[in-house]
Amino acid sequence: MSAAGEVAAPPDHGREPSSPYVELDRSAWSALGQTTESPLTYDEIRRLRGLGTHLDLDEVRQIYLPLSRLLSLYVESNGDLHRRTESFLRRPQPRRTPFVIGVAGSVAVGKSTTARVLQELLARWPEHPNVALVTTDGFLYDNAELERRGLLTRKGFPESYDRRKLLRFVVDIKSGKDEVEAPTYSHLTYNVLPDEKVVVRHPDIVIVEGLNVLQPAVVRDDGRTSLAVSDFFDFTVYVDAATSDIQRWYVERFLRLRETAFLDPASYFRKYGALSVDEAVTEANRIWNAINGPNLTQNVLPTRSRATLVLRKDRDHSVRYVRLRKL
Repeated sequence: MSAAGEVAAPPDHGREPSSPYVELDRSAWSALGQTTESPLTYDEIRRLRGLGTHLDLDEVRQIYLPLSRLLSLYVESNGDLHRRTESFLRRPQPRRTPFVIGVAGSVAVGKSTTARVLQELLARWPEHPNVALVTTDGFLYDNAELERRGLLTRKGFPESYDRRKLLRFVVDIKSGKDEVEAPTYSHLTYNVLPDEKVVVRHPDIVIVEGLNVLQPAVVRDDGRTSLAVSDFFDFTVYVDAATSDIQRWYVERFLRLRETAFLDPASYFRKYGALSVDEAVTEANRIWNAINGPNLTQNVLPTRSRATLVLRKDRDHSVRYVRLRKL
């Protein structure tokens, strides 16, 4: 794939021995889940599906069910390593810390849907029924602070997040704290909700979903390298697609919001509800080209190579192939 993400070479199984990745096309990957029944119903899948995102029973069974089983194996292996390590250190064996999964990808690529589906599926495995999902939107600076810093038009870029607060949240999770709070975000008011929190209690698994969760550590002014949120992830998923497809999905979603959420008087974007279709398409492309596209190219896409697993989507949002880093 080029730096901007427009072109992706198909999996080449003939070169796998010289690659650090295993690449499986859709048919090979889906075969891994044929012996397991999907626990999700049609109504549950419809509830989990994001606006404009392709998701049906076949997609869950062929793509997400094998992925949930693979993740479950990683969780079980992590627990076994914990027990062996505690035995080696001759310490009492307290409850292991939660297994943390990072889910990254562009705006409109469907990463939120991926995270919600994984949460539902992983919670159905009896070994780890308590699965929490936290999005990093709540860790954005509020609009007043963004405006003070001159970052309101760069919302979603790495510098628009309170990275220290996000890092503290993940550190607390991996430290095994009994209860950890995360801020919440309203896409209706386009702002952090100061009086609402997500409370995570004794989770087996925590999924952290967001644009920039795979960002590397920041180098400080004194030359030292700080910790990164991704340093505390046990497994990471990057939801990928051609940039041209993601832009089209973004415009299509904007048009749907124009007919729904943007009409709400409480919506931050209510001014867009009065636009004609042509005006809305023009505005959506302008926003993409000014904000979301550059953020994808400069910040989000370069982190793809840091992921444990990449889900590569086709034009219709269905996953075309899966790339998994070898152990």
